[in-house]
Amino acid sequence: MFQSFDVTADPSQGIVRVGRLREAMAKAGLDGYLVPRADEHQGEYVAPSSERLAWLTGFTGSAGAALILGDRAILFVDGRYTLQAAEQTDPSIFTIASLIDSPPREWIAKNVKNGSRIGFDPWLHTIAELRALRVKAAARGIELVPTDNNLVDGIWEDRPSPPLAQARIHSNDHAGERATVKLERMAKAIGEAGAACTVLTDPSSIAWTFNIRGQDVPHTPLALGFAMIPADGRPSLFLDKRKLDRETEAYLTQLADLKAPSTLEAELSTAAGKSGSIGLDPSLTAERLRLVVEEAGGRIADLDDPARLPRAIKNPTELEGAQSAHRRDGVAMVRFLAWLDSQEPGTVDEIGAVQQLEKSRTETGQSLQMPLRDISFDTISGAGPNGAIIHYRVTTKTNRTLKAGELYLVDSGAQYDDGTTDITRTIIVGRPSDEMRERYTRVLKGLIALSTIRFPKGTRGMDIDPFARQALWQAGLDYAHGTGHGVGSYLAVHEGPQRIAKTGTQVLEAGMILSNEPGYYKPGGYGIRLENLIVVEPATPIPGGDIDMHGFDTLTLCPFDRRLIDTGLLSSGERTWLDAYHARVRETLTPLLDGETLRWLEKATATLD
Repeated sequence: MFQSFDVTADPSQGIVRVGRLREAMAKAGLDGYLVPRADEHQGEYVAPSSERLAWLTGFTGSAGAALILGDRAILFVDGRYTLQAAEQTDPSIFTIASLIDSPPREWIAKNVKNGSRIGFDPWLHTIAELRALRVKAAARGIELVPTDNNLVDGIWEDRPSPPLAQARIHSNDHAGERATVKLERMAKAIGEAGAACTVLTDPSSIAWTFNIRGQDVPHTPLALGFAMIPADGRPSLFLDKRKLDRETEAYLTQLADLKAPSTLEAELSTAAGKSGSIGLDPSLTAERLRLVVEEAGGRIADLDDPARLPRAIKNPTELEGAQSAHRRDGVAMVRFLAWLDSQEPGTVDEIGAVQQLEKSRTETGQSLQMPLRDISFDTISGAGPNGAIIHYRVTTKTNRTLKAGELYLVDSGAQYDDGTTDITRTIIVGRPSDEMRERYTRVLKGLIALSTIRFPKGTRGMDIDPFARQALWQAGLDYAHGTGHGVGSYLAVHEGPQRIAKTGTQVLEAGMILSNEPGYYKPGGYGIRLENLIVVEPATPIPGGDIDMHGFDTLTLCPFDRRLIDTGLLSSGERTWLDAYHARVRETLTPLLDGETLRWLEKATATLD
């Protein structure tokens, strides 16, 4: 299995570990200490050695932060994790606060005493984060103190070693563009921005730029490291050579000077002293690197990561690979759903379903000659009330049987050499209630609204997010997460800068892949989420119109549960789209299926009554 079902959260340890951290704070002369869920690369995906927040609090979500004070401790999480955080932490130690409505900078400004000293590890906070925090703290006379060593590391006696998994070359057959061409393009952009060089701190950018993939973090093929890209001259790649076999090292040596990650600060200091202007992305780069540049007499120039937007706009080879990956993944999903439908209610549990789905993907990848490299995240397998926990992770402790009359939500994805997938389906075990059908259909209407929307050039994700929520809003309902995130090409399943959300400010451009995943969650009852991946199509004329319009093409190929659709709530246009989508799923996957699975597919994709 690519995932574990072990119980990793341990709320009982919170009181001991927070106590030890407070002792370390006192020795350092600090009144508080910030513990984010981040590593030196500021990414969502971190190695076990960087899971400081989980170790300290018990909370295992992918986003959050803790503020430890002398007399209280606050855990900040977003709406996806409110229920999970309450279950995984000790309520006598931690108070849960909103990461969105009351982030640490706002909370500190309102609640921390004037003149307090709050410590932080400058490697674990971005430049932009510290700028905003500094403004709020200064208004209250609060001092922010960077620590030379992480205080959590100092008390984490059995901390795992940093990862040293092997990196490998990502073939041009899948990348679609040589690394030399990408580096030339980036150097030109850096020079045009007036910077002497930039530092790539995002491992996804390094993987994309140099056409390599790794295994340093769970489910995302990243090799942790840094790169310095000059406007003129040879790049430097800071990557532990123990991760490289002879072939990969020889390949990378042609592109850059290979150096140990421990030398980055010294190299950056030298570059800052010579050139004076270093481009850093304030939203991605650790505050520590700003300090290094300015201590060397250099100047920081705000510069967006030059790989981030090009990485998001997939080239023709990557788009072709995405289509192949989703066709293959559609076969695996249909085999899984057909199997699940054949089981008697009460005979399958959440873990058993995850195991069967991974087996289906593995066997399908082997039969279609493109092996499953990994899952793209821990499968969310939620039966009944567990489905209402937006980012639920099933464990041996929480494992629940799929019972008659309950909804089952399964959100999963795969990593193949030619693409990354992410799909959510909600199905009924037995017979649904009228409420389940009504709310499922409203979620489906939101998905269809985005699938069929046309929009002009310059449209941002925030501009179209309401279309996915309209049918829910009309019934006084909503969901506490974004509608869509960017997706990489055999890279991170959550990729920026594109997203469909209230905070999605990036303009949507042709070639960007995003998720389309509205939902509804009834705490203690059930969860509903439906998710397809979509790709932005080039803007084209509309007959009789004045402006060329973008649209979306749907990549995901898998039926929706017709038993949960209230056709009376669908418009004629929505029915037409759904019938056409199901016909496309059937026509595309039929040649790859047979027997009972094919008969199941034919029934599941039949025209709506």
